[in-house]
Amino acid sequence: MADATRSINTAAPAVVCIGVFDGVHRGHRALIDRARIIADDLGIGVSIMTFDPHPMAVLRPESTPKMLAGVNERKELLLAAGADDVYVLNFTEATSQLTPREFVERDVVNQLNARAVVVGKNFWFGHEASGDVQVLTNLGVEYGFEVHSLDIQGDGSTDWSSTNVRRLIAAGEVAQAATILDRYYRLSGIVVHGDERGRELGFPTANVQVAPNRAIPADGVYAGWVTTANLDRLPAAVSIGTNPQFNGQEPRVEAYVLDRSDLDLYDQKLSVDFVAKVRGQAVFADLSGLVAAMNNDVAMTRKLLANR
Repeated sequence: MADATRSINTAAPAVVCIGVFDGVHRGHRALIDRARIIADDLGIGVSIMTFDPHPMAVLRPESTPKMLAGVNERKELLLAAGADDVYVLNFTEATSQLTPREFVERDVVNQLNARAVVVGKNFWFGHEASGDVQVLTNLGVEYGFEVHSLDIQGDGSTDWSSTNVRRLIAAGEVAQAATILDRYYRLSGIVVHGDERGRELGFPTANVQVAPNRAIPADGVYAGWVTTANLDRLPAAVSIGTNPQFNGQEPRVEAYVLDRSDLDLYDQKLSVDFVAKVRGQAVFADLSGLVAAMNNDVAMTRKLLANR
């Protein structure tokens, strides 16, 4: 628990944004933009407090959402969105037991030296979510920081929320998810050896090993871009699923780089950006039908990427 005695903070004063910020979508960036305006007026920086693991992984593991970005990717996205610093709070059982006052004193004041705090209006914190924006505002008066809260952002028809991004990803609607993210959804992982059936059929694929807690698009074929370890960005047709044509059981993310059979990507990190869905997963009568479909997938991928 936090010590009741306030410590002297040597950190630079900052405007602090608090949240999970999973995916760092347009709604999150609206918070950061507001913080930036306040910080510039005060002549100080913007610090982001995010949590890892997701608090639900500690509070209700069975309800933990699939993540839209790993913690390192989240930090990169937050810094690119305008934050000067990102503080990752290790969310543990002990963290979940902190009262709102203890959390504010220990992390918001003593750790980050907040002069202002920016949160969404649906922000809850402290043991059993006992703190809300009003509680935070009251504590701010006592500890010397202002609180600014924003309504959920959106385009009039869709809320810009991590929940909506996950819903769209799960449905395979990656193009719609990109409108909330303001970028293509990305998965990254190390390329591992697979069955090499794609190579046998003339479409060598990179089997990307993705973290098990990541949100994966619905089974099917997608047009996308892959970025290699040396930052080459290449067009690709991406297959997601268990490969039912060959009675596969294990879900996989496999990327075929268009027109390239010379790449050796094993044991390298590969990032896959999902641009648009080409088709759903299917089983064909024979291998010739599968190859014909794969040729069509490549043609459709080429067309979709050309339009973007």
